[in-house]
Amino acid sequence: MSAAEGQQHPLSIYLWIWALLFVLSTFSYLVDYFQFQGLLRWNLIIIFMMLKAGFIVAIFMHMAWERLALITAILVPPLALLVLIAMMSIEGDYTYSARAKFFGVDEAPVVEHHNLKEH
Repeated sequence: MSAAEGQQHPLSIYLWIWALLFVLSTFSYLVDYFQFQGLLRWNLIIIFMMLKAGFIVAIFMHMAWERLALITAILVPPLALLVLIAMMSIEGDYTYSARAKFFGVDEAPVVEHHNLKEH
């Protein structure tokens, strides 16, 4: 096979992934329909979102058939950002509780912003 021809993938794999994306989207909507609350809700939404994004990138963007160097160059920066966001989230909780302790209240004080159009 010459480089000009490119790879041909069976159509069935795209149909299976499309059906799987439909099922994952259905589960994602069911999370709202059954009105899950709290961390369970957000964890389910993020899990379904990441699964759908992963299948789209892997199959429809043909990343599953690319070289490891290209996969690494594309996937490592978003993963690094996710790690940094998680670290900021953890630090945010610490900062919030430290402010509450410093001010001697149960919750950290909230600054109220006044709308200038009301005055």
